[in-house]
Amino acid sequence: MLKVSEILRVKGDTLFTATPDAPIARALATMSEHDIGSLVIMEHGELAGMLTFRELIRHMNDQDGQVGNNTIRSIMDDAPVSVTPNTSAHEVQRLMLEKHARYIPVMDGPTLMGVISFFDMARALVEAQQFENNMLKAYIRDWPAESDDTQPLA
Repeated sequence: MLKVSEILRVKGDTLFTATPDAPIARALATMSEHDIGSLVIMEHGELAGMLTFRELIRHMNDQDGQVGNNTIRSIMDDAPVSVTPNTSAHEVQRLMLEKHARYIPVMDGPTLMGVISFFDMARALVEAQQFENNMLKAYIRDWPAESDDTQPLA
């Protein structure tokens, strides 16, 4: 069974964070510059929330297209669902669908290990299915041929 730790290992360890008191404009610039859809919001070394493009779009819509001078704290999701490295990929899928979450932080106790995105999940599941498919094809290809003393079933 595919686990979150395996997805993180393949994904890499680049992680972008911000503090709740940082300006929204700085968060927007960071997300744009690095072509990412979320920032993990950390305060005093602990997970304080998540900021995704969803919150940014809602905020900008409320502000007539302007970013304004507010801080991340005013728009972040301060209670994001999180998973552990041992969480199964199927459980992550269920949580993403149930909570409408495109990004889920991975926590090992109080330590932030990474973020799993909807894209990460899709890629991991496609790769796992391709691997399984290749293994089945190899198994079938290596199937022992019938010998002459084998009688077909009537």
